Amino acid sequence: MENDVFGNYLVVIVGAGPSGIATSALLNSMSIPNIVFEREDCCASLWKKRSYDRLCLHLAKNFCSLPMMPHSFRTATFMSKDKFADYVDKYVTRFNVNPRYCHNVESALYEEANQKWKVEVKNTEVTDGEDSLQVYYADFLVIATGENSRPVTPELPGIETFKGNVMHAQDYKCGASFKDQTVLVVGCGNSGMEISNDLAESGAHASIVVRSQVHVLSRELVRLGMVLLDYLPMNIVDRFILYLAKFSYGDLPSYGISPPVEGPFFFKALTGKTPVIDRGTVKKIRSGKIKVFSRVETIRHNIVEFKNGSIQRVDAIVMATGYRSVAHKRLKDYKVILDENDKPKNKYPEHWKGEKGVYCVGFSGKGIPGISFDSIAVANDIHQILLVKTGNAAREV
Repeated sequence: MENDVFGNYLVVIVGAGPSGIATSALLNSMSIPNIVFEREDCCASLWKKRSYDRLCLHLAKNFCSLPMMPHSFRTATFMSKDKFADYVDKYVTRFNVNPRYCHNVESALYEEANQKWKVEVKNTEVTDGEDSLQVYYADFLVIATGENSRPVTPELPGIETFKGNVMHAQDYKCGASFKDQTVLVVGCGNSGMEISNDLAESGAHASIVVRSQVHVLSRELVRLGMVLLDYLPMNIVDRFILYLAKFSYGDLPSYGISPPVEGPFFFKALTGKTPVIDRGTVKKIRSGKIKVFSRVETIRHNIVEFKNGSIQRVDAIVMATGYRSVAHKRLKDYKVILDENDKPKNKYPEHWKGEKGVYCVGFSGKGIPGISFDSIAVANDIHQILLVKTGNAAREV
């Protein structure tokens, strides 16, 4: 090994979001040494730094806890993002998770000679003149950077001529600064619908581009569906929830919002795309307070022309177009666990395990419930491998 090795660990975890800290907490409970590297200066940075002010968890709290620490009975059923961030901070303290903040994993490569992962980490807090690159070795590597590492910003035709403000949803906080402005939100997922609603409530003239088919449900309908899935087949639950949604929302296609052919829960299982959770947006769309447009055809300065021939002048554009993972850029041997699109190579429910002691947590498209499932599976697998090496009997979470 090289002279500049900073440490040898049984487990290196990349990322201190909910995925990384849950895995570390479980390993700590099993007395398995591990180290967590996080490029930001805090844990759960997506929740703390890159989310709009009014964001709330769309699933009920009983579906949104991390392993070993359920939410308090005093916590609201649908908690705010700040409450969830507080929960994460308490979780880190309770289970003695100590991430190395401002440590960006530059690369991870499996070395056959010593059968360990070589992890190169850049300390972004070092002063000028110091060597910021550190090398660590590990028997096991856990990729916990999640599916939302980098914002996706589509190249809209003519966007370079636009004279107004263009931002991604990660930089949007609230609609107060857009009062009396005409704002176009591109993207009709949960962020896009919620931001357009926030803009309308803040006195802006909001429009939204609906580019794909989506299911629209209330939080209560999603909660009901998830409970029923424990007792009934998915196709029956889908039919029942769609009947209730039709009763609540009426004919959404007449307003420019068309659902997929598949039911909401089957569509989620098939594609990983969640239903849009409505918190007042549909009512404003039906009243005309929020306009719905089809795909953008072209942009000329502040004039946007849409595919259906409609034209609108806009002052600002918010790209609510989602995020993507960039794990393969760090993991040089990414094909041992991920495909070219950063999706797990193995099918669910064995998606979390790769070859050569590498794992992924939070890549199943199942949100916080998926994170809990993955982290428990990964910690137990590492524990079992170590027990086989030592000849002890298994003890699972």
